[in-house]
Amino acid sequence: MATVLSVSGSPSATSRTARLLRHLDARLIAQGHTVIPLDVRTLPAEALLGADFGHPAIVRATELFAQADGVVIGTPVYKAAYSGLLKSLLDLLPQYALSGKTVLPLATGGSTAHVLAIDYALRPVLSSMGPKHIVQGWFVLDRHITVNPDGEVTLEPGTGESLGQIVDQFSEALTGHYSHVLAAAS
Repeated sequence: MATVLSVSGSPSATSRTARLLRHLDARLIAQGHTVIPLDVRTLPAEALLGADFGHPAIVRATELFAQADGVVIGTPVYKAAYSGLLKSLLDLLPQYALSGKTVLPLATGGSTAHVLAIDYALRPVLSSMGPKHIVQGWFVLDRHITVNPDGEVTLEPGTGESLGQIVDQFSEALTGHYSHVLAAAS
């Protein structure tokens, strides 16, 4: 199956965004995909803020994007936009880092007032990076994500069902893309 890079743009170590992504990663793994998590907050701040394209951690992150068939990008929404941490990484990637890839944009936030951030802030940036396909994005309210004492995530039933459908659509788009790549390589 496909290789998926699952990118969390949250600056928080206890992020609901990152936990939601890891929850969705498990669904993708169960569908046969290989998932590589990348928490942008673990990259060196001096490399991100200093635009150090040659820093080994930035080079490695760039390689992970290049190797992926699909990319899930998750971000908390602040002031109707994706996180500055995510922006700092996207700014360091090559112009067409998403070329030929299937992309799933996800966002979390405290208010439905931020629901359009995916389509008006994140999607245009992702589109400019040349993806083959950006599937329908999804916004999840923070209060619909519960982190249990054991670290597992529970989603409000309606949210869990809808998000599951979105992830399945991403997986189907990925599988179609991956099958196409295999057919072309034969």
